[in-house]
Amino acid sequence: MWKKLLILSTLVAAGVVVARKVKAANDERALWHEATTAPDLR
Repeated sequence: MWKKLLILSTLVAAGVVVARKVKAANDERALWHEATTAPDLR
């Protein structure tokens, strides 16, 4: 019982870490896109 709970919590924690890294990478890419594209002056 405890072993399954430990494995499950480890998997959830790993998923949270991966999700945060993916979100940070997407935010960084969006920021660079915004900073490097020319402004639309229409």
